[in-house]
Amino acid sequence: MSTASASTAARPGATTSAPAPAPKRRFGPRTLFARVFWLMVFGIAIAQALAYVAIRQERSMALRALMMSGVERDIATGIAVLDRLPVAERGAWLERLERPNYRFALADEIDPKAGPVERTDFNGPFVDALTQAMQPFRIERAVQLGIKRYQLLVRLNDGSAVTVHAQRVDMPIPEWVMWVLGAQLIVLAVCSWMVVRLVTRPLKTLAAAADDLGPDLSPTLIPEEGPAEVAHAARAFNAMQQRIAGYTAERVEILAAISHDLQTPITRMRLRADLMSDEELRGKFHHDLNAMHVLVREGVTYARTLHGTSEVPARLDADALLASIVGDYEDAGEAVTLSGEAGSPIMAQPQALKRILVNLIDNALAFGGQAEIQVTRTGAQDPQDPTPRLMIAVLDRGPGIPDDQLQAVFKPFHRLETSRNRDTGGTGLGLAIALQLATAMGGGLSLHNRTDGGLEARLTLPASLP
Repeated sequence: MSTASASTAARPGATTSAPAPAPKRRFGPRTLFARVFWLMVFGIAIAQALAYVAIRQERSMALRALMMSGVERDIATGIAVLDRLPVAERGAWLERLERPNYRFALADEIDPKAGPVERTDFNGPFVDALTQAMQPFRIERAVQLGIKRYQLLVRLNDGSAVTVHAQRVDMPIPEWVMWVLGAQLIVLAVCSWMVVRLVTRPLKTLAAAADDLGPDLSPTLIPEEGPAEVAHAARAFNAMQQRIAGYTAERVEILAAISHDLQTPITRMRLRADLMSDEELRGKFHHDLNAMHVLVREGVTYARTLHGTSEVPARLDADALLASIVGDYEDAGEAVTLSGEAGSPIMAQPQALKRILVNLIDNALAFGGQAEIQVTRTGAQDPQDPTPRLMIAVLDRGPGIPDDQLQAVFKPFHRLETSRNRDTGGTGLGLAIALQLATAMGGGLSLHNRTDGGLEARLTLPASLP
């Protein structure tokens, strides 16, 4: 079990790594599904709005063509009818000649405040067409009221004044057109949802399979079905998992075999050392052989933990386990204290958890002279992971570890102590084994330098029972 892996004297001039920049605040949907879906719906909505504008524009152009092609002849025909009728009968015909877009009045009703007709693309040609269609009648005055209303003063052959009240009547879009556009938007939105789901579901399956690839590296095969691209990606992912598992299993078998086979010659060498007459030399041999034995034992343990632990998870009273460990250290005269409590049972491997805690406490005692154990139960730290967490922190008052080495000490055989003395530097496997066991239990292990001096080893475990 490594002690130098947990803490060592900070080297002079060690640089402190810059703090990680705060994540940028992002607005809008976070998932690919939501982003693609709302982008497609937004695009479809814009297309529908453009279609509606195009329909209104087409109606306006159709109305303009209608007024420019037939209305001037209808007004001219009405003036001709009034001119031929006797004066006494003209009033009875006004209602008959009235249309939605024009009417006649047998008097000069021109609004004195009205201005002349503006010569726009529509107004000018419309008045010119009326003037030409009413020949031989004469338009004495033409004025414009607002944007769509006009007044024309016409003189009949007998000198009577007739006022023509004309107006542009919009062609309203039927209500059912809006309902059809709304129904189209709903149908297209549903189709977009199905398309986006079809595209993103394989990604979700791949992510779930990658998350399930735990320390044991047992491949979780995903169905090789669906569209050609999806099936090809699934086959490639399954093959990748199997290759990784095969390579790792081969490496672990080699490491375990070497470590195991070394125990036999070490045992023979220990027996031969016992037969030596020189006590001083025999003691040195025993010291070296014990160090080799510890290294081989840790190597075998690390090789086994690379594939997780075969121990079956059980309902565990963490408070009782911690109290038992602390009691054992107190009986041995060590300064180990415990504060906080888990409060409720958790699911974990008892022996693996005990090995992690003993390793962390031994490191704290070796380099800090004392160990403080703090137990807290916290909620989810990540919105993507709502699992409650149990945090067990082991604190010491030792020299700490340089910030740029806090992650490196978890590597196998990595020791910060440079004398290569196993008594002070350990084997360099203790924290590597602890990290593998913590990961196998679905937790995590991290090291943090304390602001007031010392090191904090923080173990987090899922606190909810399945």
